Amino acid sequence: MKTLVIIPTYNEAENVSAIIDAALKQKKSIDVLIVDDNSPDGTSKLVRDKQKKNKRIHLIEREGKMGLGSAYVAGFKYALENGYDYIFEMDADFSHDPDDIPRILDEMENADLVIGSRYLKGINVVNWPLRRLILSFFAAHYAKIITGMRINDPTAGFKCFRREVLESIDLDDILSDGYSFQIEMNFRTWVKKFRIKELSIVFTDRRVGQSKMSKKIVREAIIVVWKLKYYQLKKRIK
Repeated sequence: MKTLVIIPTYNEAENVSAIIDAALKQKKSIDVLIVDDNSPDGTSKLVRDKQKKNKRIHLIEREGKMGLGSAYVAGFKYALENGYDYIFEMDADFSHDPDDIPRILDEMENADLVIGSRYLKGINVVNWPLRRLILSFFAAHYAKIITGMRINDPTAGFKCFRREVLESIDLDDILSDGYSFQIEMNFRTWVKKFRIKELSIVFTDRRVGQSKMSKKIVREAIIVVWKLKYYQLKKRIK
């Protein structure tokens, strides 16, 4: 199956070359798409240089820092337009282990969305500050309770969609953009009764660079779960 790994970037020059190589080596059927938000550190130039030597590397350059959700939406549209069967979301900073990609692909044989879960078997998070771990863990439970989804890690950012799932979703109608985007995509998949499976992974805090987490992102996540529930009741999300 033709597979695309979408990796949004902003100031990931220290990681981008290595993460591309690590993803591509997993299977010959895998391509990588970098969606770069005009990183001032030259991330996109590094990707363009690698493109000259490898046709499996693709790049979308955007005009500015436009957000995680819109980056993935741009990547999803690219994947659908170019005939990919499986579409991954993955971070650039090695917090998601590229070696887990084949495990997730194996699970896709009997699922429409596979989520790399930090909380399926206890708490599998390495090197996070306690405050952030508590915030993430309880945010997952909060989203699970409000939305009704039986997903242990609804905010997880390492996942793979079957193309039919993305084709069924109006990508121009997405409500959120930050980390709540992950909750929303899971919710829209769940509402449509696609098969969702979680696979336990170990999440390791970024090797280098700075986290993109902010108070604004947290506030958005708190609000968006209620919007999703409201729109479901109003039958706007189908």
